[in-house]
Amino acid sequence: MTDHRTRIRRTMVERDAELAIVDEALDQLTGPGPDAGGALLAFSGPAGLGKTTLLAELRRRAHARSCTVLAARGGEQEQSQPFHVARQLIQPQLAGTSEQELRAALGGWYSIVGPALGLCAPEQGPPPDPQGLRDGLDWVLTHLVVKRAPVALVLDDAHWADPESLSWLAAFAPRAEHLPLLLVVAYRPDELPAHADAFRTLPGRAGQAPLPLAPLTPAAVAALVREALGDHADDAFCKEAWAVTTGNPFEAVELTAKVRGRGLRPVEENAPQLADLAAAQRGSGLVARLERLGPSTVRFAWACAVLGTAIPQDIAARVAALGTEEAAGATTRLRDARILSAAGTTSDHEPETGLEFVHPLIATAIYRAIPDALRVALHGKAAAAVVDAGLGSSAAARHLLETHPENDPWVVRTLREAAGENLRAGAPDAARRQLARALREPPDFDERAAVLYELGCASLLTEPANTVNHLRAALAEPFDDPTLRQGIVIRLAQVLAHSDRLAEASESLAREIARTPDVRARLRLQSEQFMWDAFNAAETDSPARSRRLTRLADRLTGRDLTERYVIALRAWDACLRGEPVDVVLHHAGRVLERPFSWAHEDRGFEVPVLAAMVHMYADRPGRAEELFEAGTAEFERQGWRGAHLSFAYSLRAYIRYRRGRLVEAEELARSGLRLAERVGRRTPVHWYAIAILLTTLLARGRVDEAWELAREHEFGAPFPAAVVFPDSQTVYAELLLARGEVRAAVAELEAVDRRLTPRGIQNPAWCPWQLHLARAVAADDPQRARTLAADAVRRARAFGAPSAIGQALRVAAEVAAPQDRTELLREAVTLLSASPAGYELARALAALGYGLRDADLLTAAVVTARECGADGLVEEATEILTGMGGALPAPPPRADWVTEEEIRAADLAVRSEKEPEPATPDWVLSAACRKLGTDRSGLRAALEAFARSST
Repeated sequence: MTDHRTRIRRTMVERDAELAIVDEALDQLTGPGPDAGGALLAFSGPAGLGKTTLLAELRRRAHARSCTVLAARGGEQEQSQPFHVARQLIQPQLAGTSEQELRAALGGWYSIVGPALGLCAPEQGPPPDPQGLRDGLDWVLTHLVVKRAPVALVLDDAHWADPESLSWLAAFAPRAEHLPLLLVVAYRPDELPAHADAFRTLPGRAGQAPLPLAPLTPAAVAALVREALGDHADDAFCKEAWAVTTGNPFEAVELTAKVRGRGLRPVEENAPQLADLAAAQRGSGLVARLERLGPSTVRFAWACAVLGTAIPQDIAARVAALGTEEAAGATTRLRDARILSAAGTTSDHEPETGLEFVHPLIATAIYRAIPDALRVALHGKAAAAVVDAGLGSSAAARHLLETHPENDPWVVRTLREAAGENLRAGAPDAARRQLARALREPPDFDERAAVLYELGCASLLTEPANTVNHLRAALAEPFDDPTLRQGIVIRLAQVLAHSDRLAEASESLAREIARTPDVRARLRLQSEQFMWDAFNAAETDSPARSRRLTRLADRLTGRDLTERYVIALRAWDACLRGEPVDVVLHHAGRVLERPFSWAHEDRGFEVPVLAAMVHMYADRPGRAEELFEAGTAEFERQGWRGAHLSFAYSLRAYIRYRRGRLVEAEELARSGLRLAERVGRRTPVHWYAIAILLTTLLARGRVDEAWELAREHEFGAPFPAAVVFPDSQTVYAELLLARGEVRAAVAELEAVDRRLTPRGIQNPAWCPWQLHLARAVAADDPQRARTLAADAVRRARAFGAPSAIGQALRVAAEVAAPQDRTELLREAVTLLSASPAGYELARALAALGYGLRDADLLTAAVVTARECGADGLVEEATEILTGMGGALPAPPPRADWVTEEEIRAADLAVRSEKEPEPATPDWVLSAACRKLGTDRSGLRAALEAFARSST
């Protein structure tokens, strides 16, 4: 809401220091010059110490300085209503606009943020992840602040804010100082939840801790008494007023109102009566005072306490079972008794928002005084009333959470509807609470499995162990819906796999496959099983699974999404096993004949990722990047900015690494790691991010930095059960080898051999463990090293990707007898020069140039390594070159784009593709291959894609 109701502004005493800080912050916010800017302020203190009054004065002063004021207030009864505070802050600024204007204001975040803010209905499809939604709220608030600057954002009773809003604001708060925004919160320190601990140590003008509000001194209470009752109030009376209120400003003000209402003279002889009057303001005294107003007024007050804040009078009347006139009379009596705020007590800038209690302390006391059974019944009536008023199932759900189970189908239906809305709006925790309550109602016998399934879907991101229990319980229910059963099994396998329990995921699918008679349904389950088996690093029957997959995929036509998933898995399996690259690309092409969504509602993103990655290993990284760019854009449109986006950034970094664009690879890998840190350490996405960043740092020659990164992130044994690429254990061994820890590296690489070889994974393009092991054992066992390297070359030739063959030949030359090295390196350079692998080409050029003492080759190595960002290789090759008396090449002008000369060379190569490849490198064509992201055989398709992108 733009601002909320407050009590009549009164003189503030003993708050000069706080108001001075407020004025300083507002001056800084609204002042001219480069020093103007935002700030953070936090005020803390127990109930009644004047936080609300202080914030009301802050808002008044902000309005006086022409600030836009966004204000919200947490509510004790609204804590379970997701985004309640966020809606108060932002919704009034955008409500009432047309859909077209709203879409323009929210931009690409419309379908992600709009439902959370109550500005539009959730769309069908996969929901945003919580992090994506928070990023969207960040964007909307930042955009709003810039557009309507300067802005004061004021949150009162933050300790009662809903978790979704509070965790978002706590994370957003540090940005305030970089925006024209004064962000102010007030809370009770003993009640602030753990997810808002950031507010306890806000930086900025409040120092390193919030400003605590102190109780009033006797002199301050005396000033309040005399302001309200007259200067003739004597010292003894004032001192007793301070004693019975303990300097609490709210209690002191209320006490003076009671004295005035009783006509009590403020003299010493009446001082003993103050204790009883003070007691009447709280607890049982307040309840007794309320009861004297009559039964209908009591019921109306109870109804208001159940409804919370911004209370619609007509809904309160319905809950209290009062007519319109009775409700109006009750409202008047409660205002006269200073239980409800008086009408028209907001400032000129504050709209009427419904009935409010004078203070949250009063609301809490009245709510807790309602007899338990009656309080439950009132929540039930409130749920029905808000639905009938058109406020929706989500508004009713918070009341239904407070009711007792009664086997009511309407309750189950309403809670399921609310949970569905909240899940699609990006509030899975709220959906989980609502579905758990629906389960206790309980649902009808034939509905229970569906509720358990929905609960499992809502708990997937937050409570994977509970999700497994819910889904297994759903399967144990007797129901006849085969589609629901399939959905439950697939979701169960998904959560098991994401919990690093891939074998269990496969077993659960296998059991269901055996009992599924429908051919298409069985194929869908088989596709899921093949996928999770492919990611299981400890799979025991991998060759048999590969044969089954081959037989199945080769007879499918790709007529629907399930068949295309199976074919994509066949392409990935062929890649891992080192089948010819033409076979791999053939199956990948069958999959991608039609658009292949990365964000399908009831499927994971894993298979589309695999379909893209096979292009990288097959020397088509340009096509892989094209697919990843489309997938990343799809993730962002869906608001998936957690694990999904981290995977996308990290794997795009790996593609750039394979292309030799190491600077870009490092930037992307660090972005992926930042996102992975949000998800959690030692999660699959974290393993990917660290492995790829370490690989890139090693290629750039920064071994010590890579080692520190590995230690910081605990990168090492035990390695994950899920397949990670690049293989985590192999990357760790490469790091050990770079540090000179040869024996440890050998042990790790031999363990990789024992793990991958039985699975039939033998493509060195996917995992070059043989090449690293050959280098590691070369000094002590040169014959073993040559055997390992020769086998890697054989496997690479069988696969057929020039970059894989070239890398294997380079290492084979490194461990070969001196007389055999030149021939191996010449072939490596020739192959790599017609591949997209710039870094591997630079390494091969450097090795050949050193072996032949050829300054031209070393110069080419330096230039290529510079283009790649391989700083360590540049330094090494430069030292050799200058040691030979060669001239250090001047850095050529950077040209990331494909030049006309390179396009002509590529086009000529396409027209003469049936002719034998030249025995010596064509360096212009080599540059074209690297920039287009393909080897020579893929130039035709790459040129066509380049032409499309250029139009």
